[in-house]
Amino acid sequence: MKKATSLVRRSVIAASLAFIGLAASAAFAQPTPAAAAGYTRDNTALLIVDPYNDFMSEGGKMYKQTLETATAVGYYENMRKLVPAVRAAGIPVFIVPHHKAQKGDFSSWYAVTSSQSGAARAMLFGEGTWGGEWNSEFGPKPGDTIVKEHWAQSGFANTDLDQQLKQHGIRRVIVVGFIANTCIESTGRFAMELGYHVTLVKDATAAFSKDGMRAAEVNAPTYSHAILTTAELLAALPKK
Repeated sequence: MKKATSLVRRSVIAASLAFIGLAASAAFAQPTPAAAAGYTRDNTALLIVDPYNDFMSEGGKMYKQTLETATAVGYYENMRKLVPAVRAAGIPVFIVPHHKAQKGDFSSWYAVTSSQSGAARAMLFGEGTWGGEWNSEFGPKPGDTIVKEHWAQSGFANTDLDQQLKQHGIRRVIVVGFIANTCIESTGRFAMELGYHVTLVKDATAAFSKDGMRAAEVNAPTYSHAILTTAELLAALPKK
């Protein structure tokens, strides 16, 4: 009798866990393109994260390291469609740059991550270097807002991005650029925590590896409100 009761109890527990697993999967299902409805020139901004030569120009220090994943999703072709279309639609563009490396960065810091120390050693986006200059296609144009540099991954932490967006009346952000599973994710997640509607364009970002792209894909539904392709975003933009 006790054995039968134990078996029934285990069966109930197993069924409950299976139900919880299905519910969790449903809860984190990717937002649909329909969730992107409502972009306007007054409430939406495009955030281009880290459009430096070191990332986005051939010969840059990190260009080759991201090229495989960028090529796989058609990153450069998509950005060449997306950025001009956003500008043509009258949606404001915000440039969200990483700190430009200088000698002595982090030398007296209490807590430094491996990525920060690696960037310092490589002088990534070095101040006064070609790699620390804007990519000619995806960097700022007249009328864009250039945000203060972030020191780690989030474009919001210790910068003026939130203040700038609020002063421009922005409630929705479209996040593109590098790197998918670090700065893009951190910036998008922080935006969600601050109450912004977050759109990710999954083929307008890249990472250092396929695993990095996969991590970004898995995490994206937990903080974004719309996950779109470039084609889907273009279709959702306001028409003049």
